[in-house]
Amino acid sequence: MLSRLMKLVRRPSNTLGDLAVALRHAEIAAWNTKVLGSRIASDLYSAGLAGQLAPIPERPARVKLDSRLCTQADIESHWLRYWCGQLGLLPMYHRKVWEDCYAVQALWESGMLSRGKKGLGFAVGEEWLPAYFAARGCEVLATDLDADDDRAKVWIDTGQHGGTREKLFKEKLIDRKAFDARVRQMPVDMNKIPTELHGQFDFTWSVCSFEHCGSIGQGLDFVINSIDCLKPGGIAVHTTEFNLDPNGRTIEEGGTVLFQRKHIEALGERLAAKGHKLRPVNFDPGSRILDQFVDLPPYPDLGRTTPMTQPMTPHLRMSVAGHVSTSIGLIIEAKSAPAD
Repeated sequence: MLSRLMKLVRRPSNTLGDLAVALRHAEIAAWNTKVLGSRIASDLYSAGLAGQLAPIPERPARVKLDSRLCTQADIESHWLRYWCGQLGLLPMYHRKVWEDCYAVQALWESGMLSRGKKGLGFAVGEEWLPAYFAARGCEVLATDLDADDDRAKVWIDTGQHGGTREKLFKEKLIDRKAFDARVRQMPVDMNKIPTELHGQFDFTWSVCSFEHCGSIGQGLDFVINSIDCLKPGGIAVHTTEFNLDPNGRTIEEGGTVLFQRKHIEALGERLAAKGHKLRPVNFDPGSRILDQFVDLPPYPDLGRTTPMTQPMTPHLRMSVAGHVSTSIGLIIEAKSAPAD
């Protein structure tokens, strides 16, 4: 039966064959979009606005960073290019580069990247941030889901699970002795944060993690509950997935959920009710050309049936199951200790 159906799909003279051709044309059109997006990004790189030709600043810059969406302007900014130089990243048009630099800028502006400060990272995978924070003199506890947990399998299979301290050591950022002295690792389920971690840290962070807690509600609960790990006046910085459509449908549960403006605003209200402060959120998506470009899957697969090579497409926006999404960064100030 299956073989008969496949023969029908391959025959251009019938309806199913026409559908197959139309689907193939849509796939090629998506590929053409990638090629054009890649050319736009290449021209911007050649202009020295980002990429290898962009100058790396010698000093960081205070910009009074707010909670905000990833934008092309940020990729081309002084502050992002500086932290790319510090972390050994290329300032490219990719939201993952933005997320790492956003977290570091937010913590640096808040005075957290100095000797003796204590930081807690959630779902760190193989991030470079624990090693960099330790290089700045911070004491770091890096956490991730227990490797024996069934939910960790997908992250292990894709090389995104931390698991051991060894995976966090980055010799380009810190020497081994300093790393061993300042970085600890332990398994932590973000949905069940151990009470032993409460009140122990000057700052916490997570990079593109709490959208994987299981649902919109669980992700927001994590943000609220993780504040308990901070000392009074501490700082939390999180980045996560954001659906740019404020009113339409979204992904509310599963392996990856997409938050919308209403969810972020509700989070701010919940934090305020507990005496914490979500720094004002700038929901402006940007208006430059790459703020309008939406990267599409499949990413490396079309070449299986064509001689074309995979272009390096800009990746500030992407389609997640048809939802146009990007990254959002949140900065939270824990309530201060009561005055004597």
